[in-house]
Amino acid sequence: MKELFSKVLGKHSLSESDSEALVQAIEEENFNQLQIAGILTAIHMHGETLDEIKGFRKALLRRSTKPELDGADAIDLCGTGGDGKNTFNISTTSSFVMAAMGYKVIKHGNYGVSSACGSSTVVEALGFRLTNNEKELQQVFKSQNLCFLHAPLFHPTLKKVAAIRQGLGIRTIFNALGPLVNPVQPAYQFTGTFSLELARSYAHVLRTERKQFTVVHGMSGYDELTLCDSTRALSKNEDRILHHNDYSVAKPSANQLRSGKNPKDNAQLIRTILKGHGSEEQTNVIAANVTEARLLFDPSGERKEVFIDSKKFIESGYPAKHFKLS
Repeated sequence: MKELFSKVLGKHSLSESDSEALVQAIEEENFNQLQIAGILTAIHMHGETLDEIKGFRKALLRRSTKPELDGADAIDLCGTGGDGKNTFNISTTSSFVMAAMGYKVIKHGNYGVSSACGSSTVVEALGFRLTNNEKELQQVFKSQNLCFLHAPLFHPTLKKVAAIRQGLGIRTIFNALGPLVNPVQPAYQFTGTFSLELARSYAHVLRTERKQFTVVHGMSGYDELTLCDSTRALSKNEDRILHHNDYSVAKPSANQLRSGKNPKDNAQLIRTILKGHGSEEQTNVIAANVTEARLLFDPSGERKEVFIDSKKFIESGYPAKHFKLS
C-alpha cells in the first residue's frame, strides 16, 4: 500500500489494476483519512486517466449492493457535478419529466459535494425518502416509473469517503465515477461531464456497457446540456455539436438557469417547472434534455418535433400531477 500511496503522490497515474487495488485498500481501511484526502487531491491535480476511471469503476461495482430492479428498458439521467456553474438541478428535473411520460428511470445520485445542492439533496427536499429497501424501491418504481438510488446506500466505499469529500469541497475522481457506477446499470444513459476529456473516457466505457447513450459537455465548461453554449454530444454512433438553434429557441443566459440559494428553493423551482409554470428558459432547457434522452429510445425521431412535444408535455403540468407535487 505504501508503494501505491507514493506513486499517487508522486504524480504518477495508476494502471487499471492498481486503481482497483487502491479502492480495495480504502474499503479495508488500510489508509487513514488524511492519506485518502491526499490520494484524492493528487488524482484531482493530475486529472483522472481512463485506466484509473475503469479500475475505480470496476472495484466500486464489484462491492456495490445491487437491488432487484429491471434496467433493461430503463435510463439514468445524471451529471458528474463539479462544473462550478451553479445551475439548477437539470438532470433531476428531466428525470421527473421522463418518468411522467412513461419512461422507466433509475437515477443514481448523491448529496452535493462541490455543488450547492446535489440530486439527493433536492430529492429529499421534495419529500422523497432515500432508501435501499428493495421492496420499497420496487413499489415506487412500479407506481411512478422512477426510483432514486442514493449512492452511499449502495456503495460502501462512497459511504466511507463521504465526509472526506465533503471536507475537501472539490470535485474528485468520485465525481467522475458517479454516473458510471449506478448499481443497476440501466441499458440507456444520458449524462454530462465537467470536461471534454472525461466525456471521451465515458464514451469509451459506455460504448460496450449501454444499449444507447449520449454524453454531453458544454464547451464553456457545463456538465450538462444548457443551451447557453455549444455542447459536444458523444453517443454510440454519433459525435455532434448541439446548439440552441437545433431546438429553434433563444439562447438563455447563465443567470436564467441559476440554482436556488438552498435545497428548499431548488425544490420549489423544480415544482414550479413540473407544474408548467417555469420560465421560458427553464422549460426550454428541460425540454431539450428530455428530447435528447427520448431520442436514445427512438433515434429515428425528428429532434425539433420531439422537442415541441416534450415542451408541451412539461407546460401541461402533468409531471407535477404524476408525482403529486403540490
